[in-house]
Amino acid sequence: MEYFAQLYESFSTWWFDLNFTSLQKRALLAMSGLIILLSIFIVVRGNTHKVTAPPVVVTEIAAPQIFVDVTGAVNNPGVYTLTANSRVIDAIKAAGNSAPGADLSTINLARVLADGEQIYVDTAITNSKGVRVSTPTHSGPININRATVQDFDSLDGIGPVIASRIIAYRKANGPFTTIEDLQKVSGIGVAKFAQIKAKIRV
Repeated sequence: MEYFAQLYESFSTWWFDLNFTSLQKRALLAMSGLIILLSIFIVVRGNTHKVTAPPVVVTEIAAPQIFVDVTGAVNNPGVYTLTANSRVIDAIKAAGNSAPGADLSTINLARVLADGEQIYVDTAITNSKGVRVSTPTHSGPININRATVQDFDSLDGIGPVIASRIIAYRKANGPFTTIEDLQKVSGIGVAKFAQIKAKIRV
């Protein structure tokens, strides 16, 4: 209390010693009070003002797309647009699923698709007793993307072992782009390829 008493006494002495008129002193008091009130208002308003965070805008990134031609034993053959990293089974589903009698055993349904490729679904051939039989032998060049083990086995120098390797390679890597790609299969060298290249096509 003594401190405030001394402070008040010092202020009173300073106030009475001011070389101002009474009107000027009242004006000074009014301005000081107004400044103090304005300062308190600004402080209180700043403490109660809510800070609103700017809205978060979510940007959707479209997944890349690929085009795939689905043909053969499917319900709705055609070219379909799929998202990248889709698999063969997704393409067949887009084409209305496999048709009755389709043979999916030669297709790797889990393989990831490439843009622009064709998926061909073979038809299983059965005899009068309902037993599946091999595809009839073609008179012209065989399509290496559709040929069966029996078709490849019918080629000169290609036995059942290499024929099975060709089917396994095709299931794992997708359709052949050129007939020369057949040389990527183990057991088919330059000489053997030259022996069969006139009898195959893509």
